[in-house]
Amino acid sequence: MIEDIKEKAEIGDYRLTLHAFERCVERDISPDELKDVILSGEIIESYSQDKYGPSCLICGTTDKGRILHVQCSVAPVWIITAYDPTLNPEEWDEDFKRRRKNV
Repeated sequence: MIEDIKEKAEIGDYRLTLHAFERCVERDISPDELKDVILSGEIIESYSQDKYGPSCLICGTTDKGRILHVQCSVAPVWIITAYDPTLNPEEWDEDFKRRRKNV
């Protein structure tokens, strides 16, 4: 699944939902950073029963070393949202790849 998403991201074959666009503007996340995260990242959560079809949460880093999470649908690839998990460290383990159980 991640390889298919990466292939699409590499050639720019993905879109942002309005929600994702608004969140990225609010959170100062650039389009290049979204692509960096997808290309460097790994799937840390899968949502097979998501509202509009299967999606996943990808954790990766930008070229500048910023850790971000990007949620996207699988086929076609739509960016649903993106955020910086380091702003809520109590919710994530030390590498920001697993949610803490008692949050």
